[in-house]
Amino acid sequence: MYASLMSTELTVTDARERFSEVVETAEREPVFLTKHGRRQAVVLSAAQYDRMLELVEDAEDLADSDAAMAAIVAGAPTIPWEDVKRDLGLA
Repeated sequence: MYASLMSTELTVTDARERFSEVVETAEREPVFLTKHGRRQAVVLSAAQYDRMLELVEDAEDLADSDAAMAAIVAGAPTIPWEDVKRDLGLA
């Protein structure tokens, strides 16, 4: 069944005609859809999409952390821990 796709790249027209095969293949690997010889879209499993979102969020968190640390090193004011605890109702 998967061997009939022969590739993880299909034209949009071929993908439309064999949509259930595309979805099944996407469970194992991305399927790129082309139009006029150029990649237009990609079909991914939901699990792969979720993993990619998590990685993007992790990268954004790391960038925010690096920016905050750079601001602190540059002398930006910080909030004392006691104030944070009080604001959160922990003190």
